Amino acid sequence: KGHKATDHYNAWANFKKAGGVVKQTVLKAEAASIPGSWAFQAASAQVGCVEMPLLGFGTYKVGAVPASASSAAPGGEAPPAGGPDVCKQVISDALKTGYGMLDCAQFYQNEAWVGDALKNAGAPRDGLFIISKVWNDIIYQGPDAVKAQVDKAIADLACGYIDMMLVHWPVPGKHVAAYNALRECKAAGKVKEIGVSNYCIEDYEELRAAGCFGEGDKDKPAMNQIEVNPLLFRKKTLGFFMKEGVHIQAYRGLLQGPKAWANEAVQEICRETGRTPPQVLGRFLVQQGISHVPKASAASRMVENADLFSFRLSEAQMEKLASLTPAEALETFKNLYIKCIWRDTPEAGSAWPSA
Repeated sequence: KGHKATDHYNAWANFKKAGGVVKQTVLKAEAASIPGSWAFQAASAQVGCVEMPLLGFGTYKVGAVPASASSAAPGGEAPPAGGPDVCKQVISDALKTGYGMLDCAQFYQNEAWVGDALKNAGAPRDGLFIISKVWNDIIYQGPDAVKAQVDKAIADLACGYIDMMLVHWPVPGKHVAAYNALRECKAAGKVKEIGVSNYCIEDYEELRAAGCFGEGDKDKPAMNQIEVNPLLFRKKTLGFFMKEGVHIQAYRGLLQGPKAWANEAVQEICRETGRTPPQVLGRFLVQQGISHVPKASAASRMVENADLFSFRLSEAQMEKLASLTPAEALETFKNLYIKCIWRDTPEAGSAWPSA
């Protein structure tokens, strides 16, 4: 009787009631709601040849804002974002919260600071899953520059190897060679798995046509990291990659913050579930097997963002969220895509890929 009155017992009972246990077996995809500070680390997916957490921590604009970021000041000067001390504190808090997967990138201009934070925290390498991405300027320079960037990322992050290395954008005429360079890095053991980011179906098919998947598809992109949220839910693209067995990882999964959270459908589901907008939006992703890498500067928000596995959304709620994308959002995405595939290259500003 005394045991059943404890908070621990009640937490497990609620976990089981929420569907996390079936016939005394903990569901792997729901294991993140197991009571305990380490809980959500257990939710994972098989991505290519590696097992990857479904929930990670984003490092974009942690301590630094890239000069060509959309929020940078006119003239290319990036506003201050706190520098290495802020980065160290944020990463330390994320690790203490339990985040083991870190989404990093050359473009973020903070990988060395993240590496210092990992060293200072004494984080064991086997408890981390590190993603990095090679940026457009390096992709444009060619395969040797790409391979050199992989070496630099490993050195900056002080991690020995990269778990998942991505081509950040499909730079026209250059991304195929860049991907092949990552294949070489994978063969050399410098990266465990490789993938892409911001790829449309046509970009992926270009890799396939160039023979980049290798014998038995052993080098097929394991993952495509793209923007996914209820206001940009590209059903055709998502369906294609899922059918291909390419894992989808979402960035900007929490939309653009509080202003977007005021969406009436999101608010209605928050009221129905008793959950916050970040939790509803995050749950919308992981319930579909889409991994999620939210960022937060406050430790309390990190905890809030991680509490995604102690509840489920109904089928009707999922369908409602998946139907919120307006037509103008798709047009905005197309224009951004055209801009970003050339970003920070000599052809920046080109209207469409040149012949």
